[in-house]
Amino acid sequence: MRRPLPLTALLLVLAVTLGAQAPALDPATIARLREEATTRSQVYEHVWWLSEVFGPRVTGTPALTRASEWAMQKFRDWGLANVHQERWTFGQGWTINGFAATMLTPQPAVLIGAPRNYSPSTPGPITGDVVAVHIDRQGDFAKYVGQLRGKIVLMQPVRPVRMLEGPVILRMDEGNWWTEAANVPQVQPPRLPTPEERAELETRQALAAATRAFLVREEAAVLLERGADDDLSAGGSDLSWETQRVDGGTIFPGSGGSRDPQLPVQVPSATLAVEHYNRLVRLLERGQAVRMTVNIQTTFHPEGAEGNGLNTLAEIPGTDLAHEVVIVGAHMDGVPYATGATDNATGTAAMMEAVRAIQALKLRPRRTIRIALWGGEEQGLLGSRAYVARHYWDAAAKAPRPDHANVVAYFNLDNGTGRIRGIWGQGNTAALPMFEEWGAPLKDLGWRLASPRRVAATDHSSFDEVGLPGFQFIQERLEYNSRSHHSNMDTFDRVQKADVEQQGVVAAVFAWSAANSPERLPRRTPVRTTP
Repeated sequence: MRRPLPLTALLLVLAVTLGAQAPALDPATIARLREEATTRSQVYEHVWWLSEVFGPRVTGTPALTRASEWAMQKFRDWGLANVHQERWTFGQGWTINGFAATMLTPQPAVLIGAPRNYSPSTPGPITGDVVAVHIDRQGDFAKYVGQLRGKIVLMQPVRPVRMLEGPVILRMDEGNWWTEAANVPQVQPPRLPTPEERAELETRQALAAATRAFLVREEAAVLLERGADDDLSAGGSDLSWETQRVDGGTIFPGSGGSRDPQLPVQVPSATLAVEHYNRLVRLLERGQAVRMTVNIQTTFHPEGAEGNGLNTLAEIPGTDLAHEVVIVGAHMDGVPYATGATDNATGTAAMMEAVRAIQALKLRPRRTIRIALWGGEEQGLLGSRAYVARHYWDAAAKAPRPDHANVVAYFNLDNGTGRIRGIWGQGNTAALPMFEEWGAPLKDLGWRLASPRRVAATDHSSFDEVGLPGFQFIQERLEYNSRSHHSNMDTFDRVQKADVEQQGVVAAVFAWSAANSPERLPRRTPVRTTP
């Protein structure tokens, strides 16, 4: 039988515990966090390093490795624990070394563009005639046999270029978006495609693959395109808003190859600014001979034994509940066309600032606070899914791993430079009162709502889909989908300093609150442990 501790010993233990920990919503602690993450914020400086020095941070490339090593050194400097990388299989990486496109006739003109993702290089500058190729069915190939060797190929028609008449900057307060965000949309039963629709899709896919192979076989020199067929894009967060993409030299390149080295190689390709592409097409339509010089230089990075994918992790150790963990995360990787400032240096920097602020104040959370900076998000949440599979979910057994029970929450940032206005609850209505309580001290900074709605397409989904409490913050979209997301203009100039500093404050308060709350966040549904 264990003997009870003397009263003096109990009082000493209590005093030590209270000295090391503060209540989750102790106003004085929240005020100190706000002060640290505002007046001494390093988040803007972190965005600068991540974007202007290390960007673009593409998975599988030396740039992302260098960014990870820089972040790990920051974590060590701040005194965080368990600083490390976790590697996983990704495939080949790819970087752009150089691009130039110049029209020579009928008049010289320098054209704006960028290589399409995973395009191979040209063998130096290629000068050739520009030709239009129209393939709508299998029978169209025959008329181009023997006609494309050394040619620079255009396959899309002119796309109308509108004035900026549509919404370009999206703000939650300008419209009915808070009402929409506060309500769960009616779930519609999924509509399966008809046999005719499936057949049409398969036909289009087969024609696209045959076209790619045909261009290679016919030794076309370069394929040029102008991107999407219209200038409208979804506004994001599964709301009904739309935004107009800005054109004017802003381009959103598509795919020109694969990270899988076993797939067939395509001809070198690039996306041009729509205004410049349209000019080429119009000249050809009016019978003008067009010659160009195009130079595409890229590098493929083969996968090594340790894997090209990487995640970057560190911790603030907990105290009496150290086995439980609150994870804050963002994807560090980006696309290769610009520096990845708003996608997602901002989210990465804000989460780094959250742990820096807590550590700088020498606060000791009850639960461990872990930061995770993911790779491979742009290819389908690959880094966060690899991490969840390694630590929390056995996909083969369709069952949780032992540490599944210890994850209290995962908070994610990945929607640009806009300030945080709330959090998407992922259908976890029982968690909303706790979120509203934690957000209450932040209302003067713009906090508005804990929404019951579910959103997807970023790294919190990797946790949510296996029954873990994973959440994405609601952010002002601003120019994210109209100008910077996956474009050649995602640069440091688009970052809103005050907004990204606010992100760091909110992330710090939520991490601290979840790590010290007397009650754990409830989970949405029980996890299935059987097929």
